Amino acid sequence: MWMNYHFWADMVVLLHAAFVFFVLFGGLAVLRWQRIAWYHLPAAMWGVIIELGGWTCPLTYLENHLRRMGGGSGYGVTFIERYLEPLLYPLGLTRHTQLVFGLSALLLNLAIYARLWCSRRI
Repeated sequence: MWMNYHFWADMVVLLHAAFVFFVLFGGLAVLRWQRIAWYHLPAAMWGVIIELGGWTCPLTYLENHLRRMGGGSGYGVTFIERYLEPLLYPLGLTRHTQLVFGLSALLLNLAIYARLWCSRRI
């Protein structure tokens, strides 16, 4: 059966980008809709752990696998390096930059949840 592997790889990229966006900014949605915290907290913890640990998200491996199955080649870098880092930084992603990404997500979300906790809204 023929599958459009490139299409599915692109869908993984969109899912991955949405996940990263949710990790970074989902806390702002929690300020309005507190129930989202049940989804955002685990997502934010996962994103921060991946970044601070210097690991590669499994979605990156899935995208690479689908691209190879479609006759293309995967890439040897992380999702952040491939798609987000070129938007934010013109130079290569360093471990320091990765730590900055992880700590920024952590601090932003800690500030939001501290505010919610102090106001007893969650």
